Amino acid sequence: MKSKGLKLATSILAIGIVVWVGTKWSSEAETTVIPGSANDPVVTKSYIDKQVADLVKAELAKQTGQSGSGVKEIQDMLDAFRAEMEQSGGGSQQVEVVTVPVGKRLIAKDGAEFIVRAGKAMAYSGDSNGISDLTDGKDIKSGYDVPNNHLILFPRGGRGVTAQTGQKTGLTVLVRGQYEFQAQQ
Repeated sequence: MKSKGLKLATSILAIGIVVWVGTKWSSEAETTVIPGSANDPVVTKSYIDKQVADLVKAELAKQTGQSGSGVKEIQDMLDAFRAEMEQSGGGSQQVEVVTVPVGKRLIAKDGAEFIVRAGKAMAYSGDSNGISDLTDGKDIKSGYDVPNNHLILFPRGGRGVTAQTGQKTGLTVLVRGQYEFQAQQ
């Protein structure tokens, strides 16, 4: 009988310890930081942008020894530059769909990008350098096929694409950047 009472007391004691440890762990879990709570508020991008802008303005004012007037001058210069870039098209990231008629070349200006979407294209370069196929990571020499749906970069202008000989329809090309048409000789 003594052993049954001892087993019962030990079991009750073990259950009590388990319950006590469980409540301790759960109360500690409640004190951890929960994202979005008062202890850990959500920070938005606009808040970070404002804080960084304020720090930059304060640092510029400190470096120029002025109390904000230098910051206004710099901001005015940046605004004028942005307006100039928008007018010249230099800051444009717009993609334009261009149809290249048979017998013409689509010649890129510096920094332009092409993606041939329809038709069979051939690379054109006035010198020994080719055009950069960023999709395959290779250089396409003048006169070689340009694969469709590949991103082609023109770090220097004067190079481009043309429809392959014998093709009856032109090319459809997505263009980002400046370009011009040239007649083939």
